[in-house]
Amino acid sequence: METELSEFEQVMRRQIEDFMSPKKGEAKRRDTKATPAAPAPKAPRSKAAGAPKTGHRIKLAVRTKPLEMDTEFEHISTSISKVEAQLEAEKAAKKAGYPIIGYVIETQRL
Repeated sequence: METELSEFEQVMRRQIEDFMSPKKGEAKRRDTKATPAAPAPKAPRSKAAGAPKTGHRIKLAVRTKPLEMDTEFEHISTSISKVEAQLEAEKAAKKAGYPIIGYVIETQRL
C-alpha cells in the first residue's frame, strides 16, 4: 500500500512540475527511466468476438408454396432501424428461395 501511495505521489509531483515548467519536465523525464506498467486486465466480453455489435434479429414466417405451412426464417441485420432490418430480412429470405413472405414473427434488438 505504501509503495503504491509513494509511486502515486511521485507521478503527481512530476505531472505538476511538467505543467508548471514544460521544458524542465521533459529533461527530467528523459533522465529518469520509468518502469513499464503491467497491462490492465481486459473485461470479459458479453458477446462473441464475431457477433455484430448493434442491429436486429428478425424472424419471418415464409413459404415456398401458397398452401404450405409457414416456416420460420431468421435474419440478423446490423442496421439500427427496425424497418430497414425487416426489409433486409425479406430480401435475404427471397434470395434464400422463399418467394412468399407471410409476416414478421419477432423483432429483437441485439
